[in-house]
Amino acid sequence: MGKALDRLKKAVSMKPQRRSAELPDGGEFEFWMTPLTLSERSKAQKQAKTDDATDFALQLLVSKAKDENGVPLFNQGEIADLRNVLPASVVESLMLQLIGEQEEEEDEENYDMKSSEGEPEAGRSANSGTRGRRKAE
Repeated sequence: MGKALDRLKKAVSMKPQRRSAELPDGGEFEFWMTPLTLSERSKAQKQAKTDDATDFALQLLVSKAKDENGVPLFNQGEIADLRNVLPASVVESLMLQLIGEQEEEEDEENYDMKSSEGEPEAGRSANSGTRGRRKAE
């Protein structure tokens, strides 16, 4: 294995991270997921069978959302119910925790880099990196 790949692998953590979304009743839905790999993204795109972002996100939710013991929370047979039975706002909140992963990390890094200068990055509010609830355990 090359030195560059070794360096990249050491720089990242593939451990599951806690995610949560607020529910309409005020409760919290907690799940765990590992960072999304290119292979997982490609598989979800193929399983979606369309270019529809919602189909893709539902595939990701089913494949990536696990409980604290690594047991999947959803199965392929529940995609229709996720799409048709629950309010869109609830399912979208969960999907955004998956899809927004990279964007949130970039926002947080940009804010952290600028916070030492006392001002947020131009065009961003001071809390731009704080949306979504995520805790690494």
